[in-house]
Amino acid sequence: MDKLNINQWAAEDRPREKMMLKGARALSDAELLAILIGSGNTEESAVSLMQRILAACNNDLHRLGKWEVSDFARFKGMGPAKSLTVMAALELGKRRKQQEPAERSAISGPHDIYRLFQPMLCDLPHEEFWVLLLNQAARVINKVQISSGGIDHTPADVRIILREALLQHATQIALIHNHPSNNPRPSNDDRRLTQSVQQAAHTMNIRLVDHVIIAENSYYSFADEGLL
Repeated sequence: MDKLNINQWAAEDRPREKMMLKGARALSDAELLAILIGSGNTEESAVSLMQRILAACNNDLHRLGKWEVSDFARFKGMGPAKSLTVMAALELGKRRKQQEPAERSAISGPHDIYRLFQPMLCDLPHEEFWVLLLNQAARVINKVQISSGGIDHTPADVRIILREALLQHATQIALIHNHPSNNPRPSNDDRRLTQSVQQAAHTMNIRLVDHVIIAENSYYSFADEGLL
């Protein structure tokens, strides 16, 4: 007897259709996991299989997130491919949770920007240029890398910077790049780029709140220096 696929389930046991009609929040954990594995085994549907698996870890997704392929293999129908799919989904959930504080944080000044980017940029042997996209309440929408360059310079296109802001509906932006020399003082090119972005952003009703240059243990803020 072949394994049951999703089209062979009873109407009330089809989580994909249920999700289409009612949204993901209407589904149980077992139903969401059943969508990932697609089919159960010769004796039970994917939902029933996932209900048993969840019961084995007291319906605790945190415990399930620690399982390895060998743990899933105890259940008929859970081969390596299905097991790895579930493990990958649970890992993505963990990573999303780790990112939430940064993504939802409010930026009140250059020190907040420095704390957000210093771990990413402080040890790089080359320059990278990023734009921080903010909403009207100065909350983070996204961080976008614009370019990656040499030891003492990385090009940044004003049009690309503003395109990202427009695409993601940012009303405020901050520019960020690192100096591998660990001297955060801006170059003449840094000053010229800042002025160009500020002027272009103003015409689109987007506010440039700062340009922060990151060094290992210090930073330079154009806003703090009264240059914006």
